Amino acid sequence: MKHLLTLSYLGTAYSGFQVQPNTKTVQAALQFAATKIFDTPCGITGCSRTDSGVHANEYLAVVEEHGKASIPESAVARAMNTYLPKDISVFRCISVPDDFKIRHEVEGKEYLYLVWNHPCRNPFLSDRALYYPRKLDIEAMRKAIPYFVGKHDFRAFMASGSDIADTVRTITDLRIEAEADTVKIYVSADGFLYNMVRIIVGTLLEMSEGKISAERLEKAIETGERSLAGRTAPAEGLYLNRVFLNPHALNREENSRA
Repeated sequence: MKHLLTLSYLGTAYSGFQVQPNTKTVQAALQFAATKIFDTPCGITGCSRTDSGVHANEYLAVVEEHGKASIPESAVARAMNTYLPKDISVFRCISVPDDFKIRHEVEGKEYLYLVWNHPCRNPFLSDRALYYPRKLDIEAMRKAIPYFVGKHDFRAFMASGSDIADTVRTITDLRIEAEADTVKIYVSADGFLYNMVRIIVGTLLEMSEGKISAERLEKAIETGERSLAGRTAPAEGLYLNRVFLNPHALNREENSRA
């Protein structure tokens, strides 16, 4: 059996999720912890890549292999947290069969982009939200929502130099919530291109600033021209917020154990 982990992490100190040479990554930290508790080298497969400095409120990962160490399912999270740094925490673990493939079961994700919209910095949100001192025009930003929602070619909202051939994605929800000095931008989709959410946020900011019109946004989506979309917002405000599994995925796993 494999173990499906639900975890969260603060990405400030990491060069993203995926293992890279000579740098700290979340995947490497999880592999170290799993190897310690199962007393054998363990592979970890994540539900998605995240970039350097990006955080996760909810992230799913699978412990791909482990030895014969007998650890109750209920104890795995606590045991792994013993060996994980304080900015990564596993808070749920369930057992799944060996043929469970996390990336095949993910049907969509929701990202959150957090903005601190106040003339003065908030030290408690340093590296955890975009500090934006200029007053945002929330209504101007919300007028862009209908252009993004739906199935579109999002080439204009992908980092330059990306080699992804299929750039069509379906955004199922985009909403902007403003409360006091905090602005939260939520984007849900069946998949995301490299830097897609950060470019969408940058475009919304430039619409607030009056630099991008609705007509230009529409043209960006129609033509795929990156130059027509907005800037790439910084990584520190971005969180993988929720992961949507196939609703039958875990039911299948329970049935297979019955």
